[in-house]
Amino acid sequence: MHPKPIIALTAVLLSTLSLSLTVAAASVALPSIATDLHAGLADTQWIVNGYIATFASFMLATGSLADRIGRRRVFATGVAVFAVTGVLSAAAWDVVLLDVLRILAGIGGAAAASSGAAILASAFDGPARIRAFGMLGTTLGIGLSFGPTVAGLLIDWLGWRAVFGAPAIAVLVVLCLVPMLPESRAPGSRTVDWAGTASFTLSLLLLVFAFIEGPELGWSSAITLTAFIGSVVLLAVFVAVERRQQDPMFDLSLLANPRFIGLSLAAAVIVSIPFPLVVYLPAYFTNVIGMSPGAAGTTLLLLTGLVLILPMLGSVITKWITPTAVVVLAVGLVGIGAGWLTVLEPSASLTTLAGPLLTIGLGFGVATGLVDGVTISSVHPDHAGTAAGMFNTVRLAIETIAIAVVGAVLAGSTGGRLAEPGFTSGLHTALWWMAGIAVLLAIMLARTLLRKDARTKGLAVAP
Repeated sequence: MHPKPIIALTAVLLSTLSLSLTVAAASVALPSIATDLHAGLADTQWIVNGYIATFASFMLATGSLADRIGRRRVFATGVAVFAVTGVLSAAAWDVVLLDVLRILAGIGGAAAASSGAAILASAFDGPARIRAFGMLGTTLGIGLSFGPTVAGLLIDWLGWRAVFGAPAIAVLVVLCLVPMLPESRAPGSRTVDWAGTASFTLSLLLLVFAFIEGPELGWSSAITLTAFIGSVVLLAVFVAVERRQQDPMFDLSLLANPRFIGLSLAAAVIVSIPFPLVVYLPAYFTNVIGMSPGAAGTTLLLLTGLVLILPMLGSVITKWITPTAVVVLAVGLVGIGAGWLTVLEPSASLTTLAGPLLTIGLGFGVATGLVDGVTISSVHPDHAGTAAGMFNTVRLAIETIAIAVVGAVLAGSTGGRLAEPGFTSGLHTALWWMAGIAVLLAIMLARTLLRKDARTKGLAVAP
């Protein structure tokens, strides 16, 4: 292996670790930030939601831009934006400034993630490429799994500002490696769909804004209603734009593929249950149960830690049952775990929480990576690239909306303080809704996709 591929792998893995760590770590820091900066729930929600919303919205745009002007150039820009905003976030003295910085960090993260994957694809081929992307998935799992624990320890030792400063320092090392990375562009690459990108991004941001600010401003306030209406109008504009685009951001014809839609929804549900919990359970553990930030982060390993080993188990299971069946099983497990987690009470012990958290983690972990391959394989190979972009964008968008909706429920039940009274009942309400949606979707997928797989298999072996 030549030095440049090794350097490319090192740079992309280190940036991926930093990007994934900051998502989980910021959620653990929210209670400390709220106290230090005298901020309410709506303001602190934007620290997490703003980052995820822009990350989800700009993935396709930055990926297209990387193909057109150069993947190394876009990667370097994204890493630089992430590093600068991280350093400034660590020094922020006002929560609104911190929110803005996190929104900008999401754009940088999207650029680094989308172009980083393209750099790996161009730097490696054959079995080496498979190993490289396997290491990328493992690194992502490590960041998500240990992010809460690392954050808790950093907060205990150095305070919440270290949660943003540490990843920023790590990506500064990546910037030193950028001049040694190979440059590449996609031959005949398409132009960026600016109209589609703008309408989709603004639609998602307005929707997230409405859910976050709705409890404080009032659901019937002019600002909240305008945000909801504006989101719907921009979504309609997005659909109209995509229908007229010669090379659209979304291939709307994929919406006619029920298998693709069903599996995409399954993937969204599988992440949209654990990630809101990663965001809001640390506040419950610290504010209600009385854990330290370090203990709260360690407890969350019950939810996230299995993602380190279970993706390999998912591949083994497919020797006996179909990959689609594994995905349906995963949806059912996260739903059952969410319903079971309603045992959560101010006096809940680690023993009480272990069962439901591990069940959700089992569903999340066993489908990680597998669901991507199953979903993309449900479309014609000629549309695989477009399907991958659409799949990831939809999954991230629904995950962002789920975090915002759960935050709105908790804000309404606690008066924006994330404390008792109301925190427990608010979480129970959100968990029952999560459980109901997941179990219903698992039943629907079992009745449609699994039956279709069985019929197809039967036809294949029929004489």
